[in-house]
Amino acid sequence: MVIIMTISLLFSFTIYSSINAEFNRFERMQIKFKEVIEEGEQLPLPPRDHFIRFVKPDPEFIEDSRNRLIAALGLINLSILFLSGISGYFLAGRTLRPIKKIVDEQKRFITDASHELRTPITALRSEIEVALRNKTLSLPEAKKILVSNLEEVVSLQSLSDKLLELAQNGKFINPKNMKEVSLTAIIKTAMKKVEPLAKKKKITISSSVKEKKIRGIPERLIEVFVILLDNAIKYSPEKSTVTLASQMKDKHVQVSVADHGVGIDAKDLPLIFERFYRASKSRDKSHISGYGLGLSIAKKIIEAHHGTITVVSKPDKGTTFKVVFRMVSDNTTE
Repeated sequence: MVIIMTISLLFSFTIYSSINAEFNRFERMQIKFKEVIEEGEQLPLPPRDHFIRFVKPDPEFIEDSRNRLIAALGLINLSILFLSGISGYFLAGRTLRPIKKIVDEQKRFITDASHELRTPITALRSEIEVALRNKTLSLPEAKKILVSNLEEVVSLQSLSDKLLELAQNGKFINPKNMKEVSLTAIIKTAMKKVEPLAKKKKITISSSVKEKKIRGIPERLIEVFVILLDNAIKYSPEKSTVTLASQMKDKHVQVSVADHGVGIDAKDLPLIFERFYRASKSRDKSHISGYGLGLSIAKKIIEAHHGTITVVSKPDKGTTFKVVFRMVSDNTTE
């Protein structure tokens, strides 16, 4: 607004100075003409000013014209000020909206992280304080407390690592570091990483994903499918099956990860990719470990690879996550 009004005022001042100079010149010629008439002399005038011979001297007319010019320029500047103010308000709001969103996101991130950190820290402190007040604490009891404390420390370390990863995912995935990778190799590596958890619950993981080439960072893509498989296993009953399949469409490959677990309520579906969010009814948190950060991390990684992730779920029927990537080539290996 300052720049616009400065330009407008300078422009108005230039116009006023130019027209006022003409007014002054006209006024001087009128005065001269009046003097000539009073003395009864003939004043030689250039052809372009011959009309002055027929104009009666009228200083009030010139002053009135000058005032009207000032009023017109003032009105124009006020209009420009009003319009620029309104435009500036909307443009500033539009510009600041993403900044406000980032600030609100940071505040929410800090609040959520503080809330999640408080639980293990409180448990750790309580156990230590109780142990210190126990004057008859035996060695086996002390070891048991240390084991419990170590579990809480590991939990804190896991949470801090995930928070750091979540904060950096949009930054350390450099498109220049992406390369052609095998989709089946990514899936096989991810399946191998979650194999111990699957065996513990006697869950079978089957894959019919076909070989396709996509661009990405292998470690990050493996992490995506580890997160999806880990969630599928956690929320599936024992001796069930988790299925991976692929589908090609318009130079894109869609990989689905389907389970037959507890499913997700419709009201929870839009929120499952939010940090620290865990569905309350369809997924009982009492026996499930984790902090609700995995899907948020997976989504960030997928979007950094120019992909998309969607979910379809029904309570007590199962959940299917669908991840879509752009293919590098159409060579398919059966």
